[in-house]
Amino acid sequence: MARSLKASGKDVVELEIGDSPFDSTASARAGGMDAIKNNQSHYCPSPGIPEFREAAAEFVRTEFDIPAEARNIVAGPGAKVFEQFFCEAFLNPGDGVLVFSPYFPTYLPNIERRGARAVLTPLKQSNGFRPDVADIERFLKEDPAPRAIFLNSPHNPTGGVTTKDDLKRIADVVRGRDVAIFSDEPYCHMVWRGSHHSILSQPDMLAQSVGAYTFSKSYSMSGWRLGFAVASPEVADVIGKMINTTLSCTPPIVQLAGTAALKRDRKERDDVMLKFREKVVLLTEGLNRIKGFSTLDPTATFYVFPNVAPVCNELGVTSHGLALYMLQGADDKFGIACLGGECFGQAGAGFLRFSCAEPNDRLKQALEFIPTAISRKDRLAAWLRQNPQYRLAQPYAIG
Repeated sequence: MARSLKASGKDVVELEIGDSPFDSTASARAGGMDAIKNNQSHYCPSPGIPEFREAAAEFVRTEFDIPAEARNIVAGPGAKVFEQFFCEAFLNPGDGVLVFSPYFPTYLPNIERRGARAVLTPLKQSNGFRPDVADIERFLKEDPAPRAIFLNSPHNPTGGVTTKDDLKRIADVVRGRDVAIFSDEPYCHMVWRGSHHSILSQPDMLAQSVGAYTFSKSYSMSGWRLGFAVASPEVADVIGKMINTTLSCTPPIVQLAGTAALKRDRKERDDVMLKFREKVVLLTEGLNRIKGFSTLDPTATFYVFPNVAPVCNELGVTSHGLALYMLQGADDKFGIACLGGECFGQAGAGFLRFSCAEPNDRLKQALEFIPTAISRKDRLAAWLRQNPQYRLAQPYAIG
């Protein structure tokens, strides 16, 4: 919708997309071009080329204390595909999978494709959007067939971070059980307070977990489509067979670009992360100055996830309705694109998700526009008459 409006001439600040606005890192670009010049354009081993698997293993060992070797690594086109492979490997019809909500939207389709059941439990702003270990204990005790847990830290869309202590407590609860963990970690270098930790670094947890990583965020390589999974050798072998029977392999050109990034682009990566942090702080502070908006101080990711329930209750519009109104109806010539929290599950209702993937001056334009858009109640009323499905039926809970 945002792109369509832009094509028709409307000025739209796009804060809905989770893509880096920065160039792919220098060594990644050079490594990819060298691979093309050297004709690295044929089939390669399905789990990945040896130099990529070795570099990825060294990367997670060095940075996240995960006891991985090359045999624990499987290359793939980004991180998302490993959701499906994890579900194929571990889930049978009727199995229960604990998913913390709000959640990344592709989790549920991959679980449901296997005939398994997503068991949703809410993350709360009052707890920093961190998973509560008591919810995991309850799931394991009460679900008729508990089989897997999806963890996502740093968390999309909320920016919450599961702490090292949280992960230790979770590991102590699930260790040795017939329960697998999918640990989704695309934003591992976007932690603004503290540092990133993985449950795979906890004792024995590599044996019953699959960690998923991507180059899209840290190295701004989203269009290259490169990621990898970390798992036990047995599970890595199974996932490698799935890649063989579906994708054949991840292009060696792309893997060589990623290998170069891992080996030589750490400083550039970290410098770019500081630029992301600047954007997150700018947007967070600006949103908190708007009456009825309340967001946590930035903890992680390049998203800001404000609670807008007071504004929605006052205006009688759902949070996603508010997002669409600011894009479509608040002004004829200008709009901002963001997402209603309910796009990430019902627990996100009453929130908005803003990405920071625009230049800082555009972020400031968006922040200046929001109070104006909210104040135009006649325009909102007219927009709701045309889009009555976004009227708020029941007020959101406050607090």
